[in-house]
Amino acid sequence: MGDDELSELRRRRMAQLQQQAGDQQAMQAELERQERIKSQMQMVLMSILEPDARERLNTIKLTKPDFASAVEQQLVQLAQSGRLKKKITDSQLKELLRQLAPKKRDYSITRK
Repeated sequence: MGDDELSELRRRRMAQLQQQAGDQQAMQAELERQERIKSQMQMVLMSILEPDARERLNTIKLTKPDFASAVEQQLVQLAQSGRLKKKITDSQLKELLRQLAPKKRDYSITRK
């Protein structure tokens, strides 16, 4: 290997390392942004949900995380738009969950 080839390999390796460092910084920034958004959503939810309703939503989050996050997003949007005048009670959350829950099909099997 000549000096030119060696310096070219070093230059390529250095460029590759700089690219990886830039990618890692971008990923770290994205994770921090997502954590900040998540904490802001939790603060809003704490202010608009009564403790029983918040507990119910956390329980739902354990079993159906996608559904719970969709409900959380809708609640935050309602709060930000000013459509919520007071805290949501557990019974109000139950009714909201019934409305938002996907409809289940009722199957009946008859034997002959």
